[in-house]
Amino acid sequence: MGFNDELRDRTKQFALRIIKLFRSLPKTNEARVIGKQLLRSGCSVGANFRAATRGRSSAEFYSKLSIVVEEADESAFWMELLMESGIVSEKKLLLLYNETIELTKIMAVSRKTAKTGRK
Repeated sequence: MGFNDELRDRTKQFALRIIKLFRSLPKTNEARVIGKQLLRSGCSVGANFRAATRGRSSAEFYSKLSIVVEEADESAFWMELLMESGIVSEKKLLLLYNETIELTKIMAVSRKTAKTGRK
């Protein structure tokens, strides 16, 4: 299995974990609003990484990877709000949050490498 295949699977598993988290959120208005934002951005990470690996050019790959970085970082933001507002305990979210930070870093480095390769 190649690096892209591993990341495709990892980002898909990430999206599935986001879905599970969303389902477990309290049924309050603020939890649902933040949860929907997280659901959107978290699932977008995998979908856009998949699109990046199918890109027709290095410019398209770079562009899609930029979206992945933005969506992963946005997912971290929504998780921070869930934890800091007390909607979800830090203990419950910590592993998923750490995965979000790792994916963001991996994608940012990949994007930087892709940019260097285009020059």
